[in-house]
Amino acid sequence: MSGAEIRPARPDDAPAVVALRALVYPYMVRGVESTRRMITEPPPGEDWAGWVAEADGEVVGWASAYRNTQTSTPGVGAISLLHVHPAHRRRGTGTALFDAALGHLRTLGSTEVLTYAHTESLPFAQRHGFTPSREVRYSALDLSTPPPVPQVPPGVRLVPAAGLDPRLVHRVDAEASRDEPGDVPTDALGFDLWRYECWDNPGLDREASTLAEVDGELAALSLVQRDGDRMWSDFTGTLPAYRGRGLARLTKQAALHRAAARGARTAYTSNHEVNAPMLAVNERLGYRPVDSQWSCRRTLS
Repeated sequence: MSGAEIRPARPDDAPAVVALRALVYPYMVRGVESTRRMITEPPPGEDWAGWVAEADGEVVGWASAYRNTQTSTPGVGAISLLHVHPAHRRRGTGTALFDAALGHLRTLGSTEVLTYAHTESLPFAQRHGFTPSREVRYSALDLSTPPPVPQVPPGVRLVPAAGLDPRLVHRVDAEASRDEPGDVPTDALGFDLWRYECWDNPGLDREASTLAEVDGELAALSLVQRDGDRMWSDFTGTLPAYRGRGLARLTKQAALHRAAARGARTAYTSNHEVNAPMLAVNERLGYRPVDSQWSCRRTLS
């Protein structure tokens, strides 16, 4: 039996949830205001729900579950960032959080569930019916010595996301991510959800987020989420017609340089192990591996 109480998350849990996440996943960047907004006003269309585990008045665990609306594959649900404070593990708290999340997905009619697990957490995931699929690598870059200002080739202009029409930015993000490696295709990134998750996210640094314009057309982007002096490369991608020109590295290098100039001191990012092009870009930019997780999936009957 878990010694912790499992209850729905409340907006005033946000600071404790962020502090717990920083302890367990120090490379995951989502600040207090972004977390509070997610609990108060969940993402549109996802039927999102979150829970905390509370012991002696302290938040010691967290999980959320939602309908995956970024794919056209029907019946896909997700359990996101289920984690428990190291001092409160092996007491049934993780299982209780998992049961709450799974029960929610059943009410949504989900037939397949996706989640991510640390290597050491794979036995827990497998006991609960999940099969590991792909490794996701997390990397960090010290921005105390930021990357140099990139040399921009003729016909290319680097522009900040600030001041751009969000629908144009969404188009690049959605089309560039359609073939991003993953367990289900990201082929239904609608504007309303993207605006909530990305454009209107309190953590989005629109001045540092950078797009490449080629002959007047937006062709690539690198988006930056911030929490204090930490930043997260939310997505870096290039439209298929413009690939092979080094635009992904160009926009990411410019975004990193701008973020460093605006106070970011450590940059984090993640990539599936099969995404060799972006892994190579990150390695050339100086990122170093800090952790890995495994994507896992199970059928829900």
